[in-house]
Amino acid sequence: MLNLIHLLHRAVWGPWLLVLFLGTGLYLTARSGGFQFRGIRIWAGWTVGSLFRRKNKNSGGVSQFQTACTALAATVGTGNIVGVATALAAGGPGAVFWMWVSAFIGMMTAYGETWLGIRYRLRGKDGKWICGPMVTLSNGAKQPVLAGIYAVLCVMASLGMGSMVQANSLAETAWFSWNMPRAICGIVLAVAAGLVIKGGISRIALAAERLVPWSAAIYLGASALVLAACWRQIPGVFVQIITCAFSASTAGESAAGAAAGWGVKTAVQYGIARGVFSNEAGLGSLAILHGAAEDTTPEEQGMWAMFEVFFDTILVCTVTALVILCAAARKGFPVQNGASLAVRSFSAFLGTPGEYTVALSMMLFAFATIIAWYYMGKQAADYLLGSCRGKSSGRIYGGLYLGAVFLGCIARVEAVWELSDIWNGLMALPNIMAILLLAGRIRYPGKQ
Repeated sequence: MLNLIHLLHRAVWGPWLLVLFLGTGLYLTARSGGFQFRGIRIWAGWTVGSLFRRKNKNSGGVSQFQTACTALAATVGTGNIVGVATALAAGGPGAVFWMWVSAFIGMMTAYGETWLGIRYRLRGKDGKWICGPMVTLSNGAKQPVLAGIYAVLCVMASLGMGSMVQANSLAETAWFSWNMPRAICGIVLAVAAGLVIKGGISRIALAAERLVPWSAAIYLGASALVLAACWRQIPGVFVQIITCAFSASTAGESAAGAAAGWGVKTAVQYGIARGVFSNEAGLGSLAILHGAAEDTTPEEQGMWAMFEVFFDTILVCTVTALVILCAAARKGFPVQNGASLAVRSFSAFLGTPGEYTVALSMMLFAFATIIAWYYMGKQAADYLLGSCRGKSSGRIYGGLYLGAVFLGCIARVEAVWELSDIWNGLMALPNIMAILLLAGRIRYPGKQ
């Protein structure tokens, strides 16, 4: 079974899909005049800068800041920690460089899909927004078949990446730090998630608003302490990342000829795959999450999506990679898969308090991602089953989702990660088609 999953993973995440991701981002970058670079003062000012100069607009519904936190809850998760460790183990330090590339290019993909999501969203019979690539494909591109395909894939991805992967990493962290049995962890996690998602998008957004800033502050603060303790290794690690991106096959090794070519290919593949897994640019998930915002414009939400990709990959993933590589260089332990690697890197410098602090941060990240991805899968399930059966679809999907959360806690990590990558890749295809079909309608601040 695992061999079949490996073959499917290679087929889906072959060079053709990487070219499609990068090509779409480059196409939107060209159309926007490189807005992620030339417009940095604009999008930074409209997003994180706005929090310091004015209150976030809210007419009683879900605010822009809450949707941003919910989107960050979906993106800033175990992919930033466990996913980075996986990329480093499989692709070497060079994978980090290609995560940067995918992020800078993916910022415009995130803008485009979110702009379209806001432009074509609709009010349902209950007064709530119906949003996402399935709506964009159906009402904007007039492609209802592709819309249905996307909705099916979104449901499958939510059961994989959104629930099982996050739950698996949370359970592994709880076992490594507190020896909590995986089955017990699964029961507690499923009950806690059920209590939040029962309240719908309003309660999910409120929980994300509370969880994301604190978990990010705890994690980045602990990371800063580790990097301060091994600051002498940081320049060498950056050199290693750049060098291995073009000429290395494994961590710390140079290669030549065919071996070097394979190393570069592996670094590119895992760097871009983990970058997409982490920031989700191109999957269409950001369009769903931002679609719940009230009193907003497509441009505003598109810029928030850009900021989220930047924060997720350029900041959090880079910090994780630096901590792991610096700790490995300083302490001499191998770079390998698993949530325990990140915890070990922190505990090597901060001791038991550092281990518990980072473990708690990772668990908060994972929980926030679980509740955010439920909303995305629920939107897709409602689209498939029809709003007239929304309550019924909610109960069916909710049961499946919480079951996947429990199963993720006790499943084998290798199969969970690779299956999630497969669903991610397939999910991106109809979304990218929507972006390319409607690219001419997307508008950018300062460029009409």
